[in-house]
Amino acid sequence: MKIVIAGAGAVGTHLAKMLSNQDHDIILLDSDEEKLKEIDSHLDLLTIVGSSSSLNDLKEAQVKKADLFIAVTQSEETNITSTILAKKLGAIKTIARIDNQEYLIPENREYLRSLGIDELIYPERLAAKEVISYLSRSGTRQIYEFSGGKLLLYGIKISSKSEIMDKTMVEVAEMTKGLDFRAVAIKRGDTTIIPRGHNRFSRGDLVFVVSKPEIMEKVMLLTGKQKYEIKNAMILGGSRIGQKTAMELGKKMNLKLLEIDKEKSLKLADRLQDTLVINGDGRDKELLKEEGIHKMDAFVAVTGNSETNILACLLAKKMGVKRTIAEVENIDYIDLADNIGVGTMINKKLLAASYIYRFTMDADVQHCKWLTVSDAEVVELVAKPGSKITRDDLMNIDFPEDANIGGVIRGEEGIIAAGDTRIMADDKVVIFTMPSAIKKVEKLFK
Repeated sequence: MKIVIAGAGAVGTHLAKMLSNQDHDIILLDSDEEKLKEIDSHLDLLTIVGSSSSLNDLKEAQVKKADLFIAVTQSEETNITSTILAKKLGAIKTIARIDNQEYLIPENREYLRSLGIDELIYPERLAAKEVISYLSRSGTRQIYEFSGGKLLLYGIKISSKSEIMDKTMVEVAEMTKGLDFRAVAIKRGDTTIIPRGHNRFSRGDLVFVVSKPEIMEKVMLLTGKQKYEIKNAMILGGSRIGQKTAMELGKKMNLKLLEIDKEKSLKLADRLQDTLVINGDGRDKELLKEEGIHKMDAFVAVTGNSETNILACLLAKKMGVKRTIAEVENIDYIDLADNIGVGTMINKKLLAASYIYRFTMDADVQHCKWLTVSDAEVVELVAKPGSKITRDDLMNIDFPEDANIGGVIRGEEGIIAAGDTRIMADDKVVIFTMPSAIKKVEKLFK
């Protein structure tokens, strides 16, 4: 596939990195020559210095031959303009990053499609949905729903209280007969393991599990975790993510939002009728005490400053908050923050790149997520009639070693995958895969 990416910021660069290993013909267009030189020295792609809103520069980037044009510059106006121009020049599919909620209103979205913008990506909205999802299910580090929640993928840390600590996959399978779940990956330190029968679960492991929703609480107990209800939560930062989270959850739980900017606090107080807005510095320990941090079930730090969010979550944990969520936009900080126990992390750049990535795959992709604290991604693929994956039981399929099938959604039923499971045409299959295996997985579903 020929792909032109406009914008070498965090989203564009991460996307280029993901795609450069997948046999795509990639051109990265940006006006920052120094940034492009740095990227060019590390990735196998073509870089062009220029403006994505210039017809001449778009022509030089061979947009007329592009299967996919992706505009993810820092400017919403530039992204909209360049996608319209790219479509007119011959690009087959176009995607634009936006910062304005009103563009997602159905009639506005339809109008933009008529102009040539096929897909819109709003990273802050994706991040807010992520936060809301994490707050709705306590006890897990990361959680993703497939087909409306028919199957769940979630990450759970193995504690010293865990019944499965130091046991192999085979031993756990024996002791949990009748409990329908599947461990698809283990994050141990900086390494992601696709587990087999001989692999053991160790204290501190982050285990990714696929199960039906009704099994989740029992799996949590096995790993030494307990489900708890989140009734009181505090949000640090009146960013767009913080605002969207508060608007969605204000009627469902008791919310407090701390914002350091006084003028912004007053505006937020008018806008967020169901949230108590407080003007103050959320890094101030005394202020947190005054506002009842010890009574909070969850603390969400989304200031837009990674360091502030990390430190605030560590402070909240120290003061007794069970559930902490930090927006960590500096990708280099993610592993460090995970190792020191910050809690759940979100990164809107990774979320945006994952959302766009599915449009570059040949198979029928319903869902694609690049996991924040792992080198892997989880995809939901639809099995096509006659595809290789449907021709035999899973135990007889030559499935890549760096990937794992977690479950199958067949109609309204969620099924946990086993060796004797046979994939049928139109099944939606949940797969945990390392980047090295994604192309092999795709071929099985064509």
